Amino acid sequence: MTSKTVAVLPGDGIGPEVLDAALPVIDALGLPITLEHGDIGWEFWRTEGTPVPQRTWDLIGRSDAVLLGATTSKPGREALADLAPHLREQAPQYVSPIIQLRQRLDLFANLRPVESYLGGTPYRFCVVRENTEGLYAGLDWDQVPEQMWPLVADHPNARISGREATTASVRMLTRHGLDRILRYAFEHARAHGHGRVTLADKPNVLRRSSAYARERLEEIAADYPEIEYEILNVDAVALWMARRPERFGVIVAENMFGDILSDLGGGVMGGLGLAPSANIGENGNYFEPVHGSAPALAGTGRANPLAAFLTVGLLLEHLGFGEAAGQVRDAVSHVTRRRDRVTYDLGGTATTAECAASVLDACRAVPRVHTAAVVTVGDELLRAVLEDSNAGEASRRLAARAVPVRVRHTVGDDEAAIADAVRSCLGRDDVVVVMGGLGPTSDDVTRVGVARAVGRPLEHREEAWQGVVERLTRFGVAVHEDNRRQAQFPEGAELLPNTNGTAWGCRLDVQGTTVVMLPGPPRECLPMLDAFLRDGIAHLPEPEPVVTVFRRTLGVIEADAAAAVDALVRDLGLRVKPAYRWHYPYVDVRIDCPPQSAAELAKRLDDALGAYVVTSRERTAVQELAELLDTRGLGLEAEDRVTGGRFAAELAAERRPAEDREPSGRVSVTLDAAWDGGGPQDHTGTVRLRCAVRDGARERTGELTVPNRGPEVLGYAGQFAAWTIARQLVEETV
Repeated sequence: MTSKTVAVLPGDGIGPEVLDAALPVIDALGLPITLEHGDIGWEFWRTEGTPVPQRTWDLIGRSDAVLLGATTSKPGREALADLAPHLREQAPQYVSPIIQLRQRLDLFANLRPVESYLGGTPYRFCVVRENTEGLYAGLDWDQVPEQMWPLVADHPNARISGREATTASVRMLTRHGLDRILRYAFEHARAHGHGRVTLADKPNVLRRSSAYARERLEEIAADYPEIEYEILNVDAVALWMARRPERFGVIVAENMFGDILSDLGGGVMGGLGLAPSANIGENGNYFEPVHGSAPALAGTGRANPLAAFLTVGLLLEHLGFGEAAGQVRDAVSHVTRRRDRVTYDLGGTATTAECAASVLDACRAVPRVHTAAVVTVGDELLRAVLEDSNAGEASRRLAARAVPVRVRHTVGDDEAAIADAVRSCLGRDDVVVVMGGLGPTSDDVTRVGVARAVGRPLEHREEAWQGVVERLTRFGVAVHEDNRRQAQFPEGAELLPNTNGTAWGCRLDVQGTTVVMLPGPPRECLPMLDAFLRDGIAHLPEPEPVVTVFRRTLGVIEADAAAAVDALVRDLGLRVKPAYRWHYPYVDVRIDCPPQSAAELAKRLDDALGAYVVTSRERTAVQELAELLDTRGLGLEAEDRVTGGRFAAELAAERRPAEDREPSGRVSVTLDAAWDGGGPQDHTGTVRLRCAVRDGARERTGELTVPNRGPEVLGYAGQFAAWTIARQLVEETV
C-alpha cells in the first residue's frame, strides 16, 4: 500500500475530542498513513486575524487529504469584537474556514452518505450537493441593483415596494457547474453500485432553469446507460426521503436544495451524530463530521464520535483504502444497531471515549455477546386466553445456546405490528424467533408481516405445499384452498419442515440477523426450535463455560449495591453484566463470569457487600437458620415483641429436626422494634429493629433501621432476626 499524508485540523468545540477518539482506528487497521496536525478555527482568528493561517495552507498543500474536526463561525460584528486589540485596527474581514477551503480548493462536490445504521428497513443512498453556484453563488443584494431593476420592476410586489425596499438573489446554474456535478454523481453511482440518479430541482416552478438542468442531465446520463435517472421536485424528494429512503441511490442537487436535503439525510439516519461528509474538488478535498463544533458539549465527554469514524471511513475510501473503509462502516453499524456503548443522542449513556472504544473493539473483532429476540403472535395471547409459554421456553433454550434474549414482543394477529416487532430487531440481534400465526385461516398473517419486515415478497413453495397435502391426506382430512397460505414464504427463505403439523417454518438471513419463523403449537414449534439451535446457527460460538457468583443481601438498597458492584466489575476489567433483583426484603446480585475469574470476583463482592450478605444461595435467612439449627441439633427460645409469632411459625415450617434427638443446646433471642414517624399499620417513617442473641456465654445484638412499609415490616423483622442468629452461630464456629 502506498503511504499517504493526512492533514488533521481539529478546529473548535468538540472537533478535537471526536478526532482524538476516532483517529486511533487508523493504527488499529495498520494503515500506512502519516497524520500531521495543523491549526484552524476561531482561536486563530482571534489571535492571528485569520482562522486559517498560512502554515495550515502549506500543510494542506503537501497532504493527500484533509480531515477537519469542526469550526465555529460568528457574524461579522461579533467576529471583530473577539479579535485581539492589536488586530482590530487592521479590521480584517472574517470568512468562514469552510468557505475558504471550498473556494480556494475549488471543492465543487459535497458528498453526504445516508445509510440505515440504526437497523429497520435497509437503505443506502447519498446526497451530492453542488458547492459553488446555485442560490449560494454570492449573487445576493439587500437592494436590487439598478441594472437588475428592469427585470423585476413588473412584479406586483416590487411595484408596491419600490427598488429601495426590494431584495434579490440569483440562482445561477452554469453548464460548467452542472456538467461536472452531474458527472460526479453518475461516477459515484457507478462506483458504489447505485442504480439510480435523482436530480432534485423544482421543474414545476423554475421552469426555464430547471429545463436547462434537465437538458444537461439527459446528455450526461447518456454516458451511463446502465444507470436510471430522473428529475423530481425537491419537495417531493424530501417527502420520499423520509417515507421511503430505500428508493434512492444518488440524489444530486444545486447548492441550496442540496444543503437542505443533506441535513434531512442526517435526520433520516438518526441525527447529525451519525452524519459524515466529504468535500471534493479536482485538486483538493476535506472530510468533516457534519455536527459542527457544538460548543455547549465541548469538554463534557458526551459528544458522539461515530460521525467522525464514518468521516474517517470516507477519507480512507478516497485514499484508496476501500477495504479498511468498509471495516470502519461495519464497526459503526455493529455498535449502533446493537446499542453497544452509544452516546446519549442514540439513547445510550456512554461517554465519547467509551463509544469510541466500542468501535475499535468491533474493528479488532473483539469477542462480543450475541443476542436474540422473541416475537410471539396471537390475539389470544394479548387477551390472556392462553399463557404465552412459548416465549419463556424459547428464552430458556436460546440462553442455553449462548444467545440470550435481549427483548420479547407479544403482538396480535396484525401484519403491521408483526412487521414492526421484527423490523426493530433486524441488524441488532443475531437471532429473531417468530412463533405463531402460520395456520391456514385468515387471521394467520405472520408470514405477511415477516415478509414486510424483511422487504421480500411472498412466493409459493411447492415442496411445502406437497408436505401440507400429504399430511392432510394421510389423516383423511380434506385439503382446503385456504391451506395454500401455508405454502407461502418470503422470497429466498430456507424452509424448515414440520414433522408434527402442516405449518412449516423458515429461516432468512437479513442484515446480519437470522429470522426464524415457527408455528405456534408447542409440540410443533419447540422441536423445530431445538433443531434450529442445534444445526442452524453454527456461525455463532458455542456456549462458553461460566460460573455464577450469587449473593443475597439484606439492609442495603438496590442502588447502593449496584453502584458498588458495577465499580468492582469495572476495576476487574470483566466484560460481564451484573444482574440485580429486589424482592422485599432482599436485594440479589448475580454475575455470570468466566470460571477463572469467579474466585477473585467473589472475594471482591464479599469485601464490598459483606456486611449485608445473608447467603450465597437462593434461600431466605429463615431457611438458612433452620438448616443451621437442625444440623447442630439446637433449639431456639424466642421472645418476639414484633411479629406476633410470625417469625416462629416461618422457622418451624422450615425446620426438619431429627425425631429421636433432644436439642444439644439452646439459643435465646429477643426481637424488638421502635417505630419513628408512624405506627405498625402506617406506610411512613422508619422502624428500628433490634435483635439480641444469647448463645451460652456469648451475646450479640444486631440493629437495623428500615423504612416503615406497614405490616410488611413484620416479615422483614423475622428475616432480620434469622440473619442475626445465623451470623452468631456461623461466627462462633469460625
